[in-house]
Amino acid sequence: MVTAQPSLATKIGKLELAFPTLMGSGCYGSGEEFAPYVDLSKIGAVVLKSVTRLPRLGNPTPRLVHTPAGMLNAIGLQNPGIEWYLARELHKYADRPCKIVGSVAGFSLDDYAYTCERLAARDEIAAIELNASCPNVASEGETFACDPVLTAKVVRAVRGTTDKTLIVKLSPNVTDIAVIAREAEAAGADALGVINTVRGMAIDVEAWRPRLGNVTGGLSGPAIRPIAVLAVYEVAQAVRIPIVGQGGIETLTDALEFFLAGATAISIGTANFTDPRIPVRIATELRDYLARRNLASIGEIVGKANVGFATAYQYGGDEG
Repeated sequence: MVTAQPSLATKIGKLELAFPTLMGSGCYGSGEEFAPYVDLSKIGAVVLKSVTRLPRLGNPTPRLVHTPAGMLNAIGLQNPGIEWYLARELHKYADRPCKIVGSVAGFSLDDYAYTCERLAARDEIAAIELNASCPNVASEGETFACDPVLTAKVVRAVRGTTDKTLIVKLSPNVTDIAVIAREAEAAGADALGVINTVRGMAIDVEAWRPRLGNVTGGLSGPAIRPIAVLAVYEVAQAVRIPIVGQGGIETLTDALEFFLAGATAISIGTANFTDPRIPVRIATELRDYLARRNLASIGEIVGKANVGFATAYQYGGDEG
């Protein structure tokens, strides 16, 4: 019988997390904003907003539209560029009581490689998220994660710049996400983020025009959760590396669906805009869930609802 508190510790490549909860890029700032309200030591990691090689103003407004069970966003990767970011921002993250994951975006292989190398070299950054799947910028920003050959090229390009954990965020806007996942794994990804937002749009029926200044944007929130759970289920059968499940997670039940489908960790995004305490609550309830079932660790439920999944590759087994 298990008597000690179940462990929520999770390992993604070289990245060791006390909790299996990551805060989605662009949805939790740097963590500092929520520190007065949330004990950051009770979450696994904050994924920073994506940074590019050069500054970006982002898309025209409006950039956000509420939708049933979710929202559309078309921020357009607004950021000050890597050089400003390194000089003025990153030093602030050195004292965070959780891990900090940098997120890199780009529009060419050289962009990705340069930005990743510069960002990953900083001690404040524990791992890198490769955002090759943002759906609300010009078409070249989406292309990499929608084509298996280009996915492999961009992963190889950044893999050569750092030995820190590389999490490749995949797009749901493809015919077969498992094909893309296998190419990312073969090219050197340590883990996969499944999924990014789903392309969508909304129309103002009085003005007869799109509600977003960019016309289209990325749909997030509970509306996409069934899509994300299926994607995790399929990707878990296709690769041997860990998966960070993401897409509409708001409750313990939501999180459990992802773990049971094959996710090693989860990333919480849109829900943080409603209640930034959700990640801590989910972790507390997850530990209670495991204790009620006499389970020693989160790893004991990973992939248990996935008939084609082998947990040995996710937790402490043969990593090949």
